[in-house]
Amino acid sequence: MRCRGFEVVSCWEGQDIHLPVRKTAESAGYDIESAEDAELLPGKITVLATGLKAYMGSGEYLAIHIRSSMGIRHGLMLANGTGIIDRDYYNNEDNEGHIMIAVYNTSGQAFHVSKGDRIAQGIFCRYLTADDDRAEGIRRGGVGSTGV
Repeated sequence: MRCRGFEVVSCWEGQDIHLPVRKTAESAGYDIESAEDAELLPGKITVLATGLKAYMGSGEYLAIHIRSSMGIRHGLMLANGTGIIDRDYYNNEDNEGHIMIAVYNTSGQAFHVSKGDRIAQGIFCRYLTADDDRAEGIRRGGVGSTGV
């Protein structure tokens, strides 16, 4: 049985991608690094590659949050508030489940992200479904593949 956790996406193997870790025993989130250098322009959304994918069990998802220091010190936030990585995103046909982080720069100045900077955190969560749930169970593709 596969274990819950992170893996490097195949096209990013050998590119010094670090698997996320928790910094303390009581931390909920796994720190996620940027896989690339990028300039986050003021008032713009930039999508950052992580080089990662995540496997989780049935009834689980991975919540992606901006690191609090990025928001407080630099005015950065996730463009979608909280990222939700569904279980069936793992190994999808479009991009192998590559976790991308859409960051919005609310400040008036550009912010440089370097490869290896911790930009977000991932928290594995459980969820419930409605008693009369009728999900079709069709495996899906990448971001926004279930509709607008």
